[in-house]
Amino acid sequence: MAASESYPDELLYHSEHDWARIDGDEATLGVTWFAQDALGELVHYEAPDIGSTVAKDASYGEVESVKAVSDLISPLSGEVLEVNQKVVDAPETVNEDPYGDGWLIRIRMSGAGERDQLLSAAEYRKVLEDA
Repeated sequence: MAASESYPDELLYHSEHDWARIDGDEATLGVTWFAQDALGELVHYEAPDIGSTVAKDASYGEVESVKAVSDLISPLSGEVLEVNQKVVDAPETVNEDPYGDGWLIRIRMSGAGERDQLLSAAEYRKVLEDA
């Protein structure tokens, strides 16, 4: 069952519909409720390799749904520390719990100041309203 619409206040957001949960110099990344809802049921997740680097505003993988294939755009730069194997095995986990079990990757951040360019939940909601 799909999750209900939400944008948790403790997360930071990217205008490309990705979120970041920052803890020290590490961040967990995923896609927002809006992104998973727009895509529909996910059927495949192409994840980056552990040890590879991701760059802010660049693609780090893709998700495929019954409707489309979409690039994942990283909200932050860093080294991939972990990939959520649960989502690789069962991509629909993102539809069910985009901010919990549906996270995608965990990185060690490398871009000083990048977090300051991300949006608060209220700012992200405004992006959605203006779209």
